Amino acid sequence: MGFPARAAVLLINLGTPDSAMVPDVRRFLGEMLSDPYLVDLPKFLWRPILNGIILNVRPGNSARKYAAIWTSEGSPLKAHMARTAALLGESLKSANRSGTPPIVDFAMRYGQPSIPAVLERLKNAGHSTILLFPLYPHYSPATTATALDAAFSWARRTSHPPELRAVESYGDHPGYIAALAAGIRRLWTEKGAPGDCVLMSFHGLPRAAAGSDAYRDACLRTAKHLAETLELYAPDWRIGFQSRFGYGKWIEPCTETTLAALGKKGLKRLDVVCPGFSADCLETLWEIAVEGKAVFQKSGGGEFNFVPCLNGNDVWIRALTEISIDRLRNG
Repeated sequence: MGFPARAAVLLINLGTPDSAMVPDVRRFLGEMLSDPYLVDLPKFLWRPILNGIILNVRPGNSARKYAAIWTSEGSPLKAHMARTAALLGESLKSANRSGTPPIVDFAMRYGQPSIPAVLERLKNAGHSTILLFPLYPHYSPATTATALDAAFSWARRTSHPPELRAVESYGDHPGYIAALAAGIRRLWTEKGAPGDCVLMSFHGLPRAAAGSDAYRDACLRTAKHLAETLELYAPDWRIGFQSRFGYGKWIEPCTETTLAALGKKGLKRLDVVCPGFSADCLETLWEIAVEGKAVFQKSGGGEFNFVPCLNGNDVWIRALTEISIDRLRNG
């Protein structure tokens, strides 16, 4: 069975401001923090807090962090997404030499290029089947669901929309686990040996936004698969959940707390990987590689190594190719 005629794959990620300047960061945060999938509060309560406090205080601090990770290509996340889309397109072309391969594009849930804008462009170009591929390995309302909702909301407003298919999760896919393991093994090869412990830091969620233990359980399954692949045994690996803010209850254990605890144990070397992030971004390049390192070392820890995200590495591109082909061919 071949691909559907005129098919496309749309890679989706969370998003990024257009620049590291305060107005662009404020605009980006305003859009993201207005999403009811992320903030489970009535609008009449949340809007005064968001507009009166958060968007007057947080953009300046966030802009300084974005400026520290900004590159000559602009946003690291956007650059990685563009590169991954190009590599996946080439891989799908190689896998389908006898027919017309799907084209690959990318969009952001918040910021640009937006999901509706890219879907509109693909529709106008004649693509009748579009595979929505949110690059979140573990389904949650605050990530996968809001991305898919933005796409299907566009379809409901559009006359004669293309057929939309979706990848909802891939946290157990062998190719994804292999790609994570390859990144860690690359570090071990460079260092000559594994460190004292591998910390796997997943994106945190408020317990209210998570809705159930399903998201945490899915992350834990990925961690166990990865540990087995690397032949790691307790206490040689730990998990944590990062990016918490506000005062509500979040999924535990907290990455920052775990880093402090590991530092206090006097670990000589800690290797940290972020399996929930497909591409490096503020949450990995700053929150983990800079702030996380500082927490660990100030608590008494030694060498800290951040393992880059999957980005466009070849094992990851093969996994993306396998998942895309399966969903396009089998519906």
